[in-house]
Order: sequence, then C-alpha cells, then structure tokens
Amino acid sequence: MRQVTATLSITLDGVVQGLGRPDEDTRGGFTHGGWGGKYNDQVMGMEMGKGMSRPTDMLFGHRTWADFITAWSTRTDGNPFTTYMNAATKYVCSRTLENADAWRNSVLLKGDAAGTVAKLKAEDGRDLTIIGSATLVRELHNAGLVDNYQLLIHPLTLGTGMRLFEGPAPLTEFELTHSVTTTKGVIIAHYSRK
Repeated sequence: MRQVTATLSITLDGVVQGLGRPDEDTRGGFTHGGWGGKYNDQVMGMEMGKGMSRPTDMLFGHRTWADFITAWSTRTDGNPFTTYMNAATKYVCSRTLENADAWRNSVLLKGDAAGTVAKLKAEDGRDLTIIGSATLVRELHNAGLVDNYQLLIHPLTLGTGMRLFEGPAPLTEFELTHSVTTTKGVIIAHYSRK
C-alpha cells in the first residue's frame, strides 16, 4: 500500500495560504501572499532536496495543480525541483476539471477525492506526496488517508488566511520522527501517523 505524505509551509497561527507570491492565493481578501520567501535558506533547500531524492508520485488539488503549471511546467532553469516536478506522475483531484492535459505526466482523478485517492493508495506503486493543496489535505486527513506530514513551521503569525485545519478534524495521533531547524528559524518537522 502506498503512503501519503503532505508537505505544507505553515505559520505559527496555522495559516497555509499564499506562501510563495503576493498573487498566489488572494481568496477571502488575503493580502499577505509571499510571506515565506524571506525564510528560504540552504538548510531548507537541503531538506527539500532529500524529499526529491526519493521517487514519488504527486497528488494535487485542482487549484494548486493549475497554479503549479504556471510556475513550473515550462521552466528550463536546471533547478532540480523543476526537473522533479515535470518528471513526476501528477494525480490531480477535481470534481470540475475536464482533463489533465495541460501538464505532462498528469492524471485526472475525477470525483470524490477521498474515494479516488483511497483506491489509488491501495494500488501498488510509488508513495504519494502532496505539496500545498490544503483543501485536499483536509479532506484526505478527515478520511484517514494522510500517513505523514512534513510541516515547515515558520516563525510568524498572520492573523488571517486559510488555516491547515478549519473546522473539526478527527482525533489523530502522530509521532515526531525527525526535525531540523533552519538558520532562519523555520522548524521542519516530520510526523508519522501512529
């Protein structure tokens, strides 16, 4: 059975919205987009590189997948993350998307995400990594399908924005299996379901 790992950057007050760019995700009038950039450093790059060293398939929600197409699908900069993203099989969960032809190696999982991911998880194949896609992560967590979290906990609060868990989430216990602190104070914590 495949493992599902969710990787999210998060603030101390639980916000996961708009890490990368001011215009990345302005839903709900969010004005703090791009909050994560100043926290990047070599330690974070090395930790993210460790994740890319293990071949996995990827899971995306529709919105994050569409945003990543713009950011990554046509880049030719030699960045190892670009190479990794474009080569990986990308499963995109959507109730409305007609096809996943806009980005090579993408496969549409149409309909209920929890149901389609449960079937995919039960198949033989590579483990599955989710980057961002907080709405998808919440849905999969509530269905008991997230096995691991890699949280990049940033030392700031925003006071507003989409949080990782909005509303009730089922009682689920995790064990801290590894952590590292970057030179900019980000704690990268790896949790596995008990």
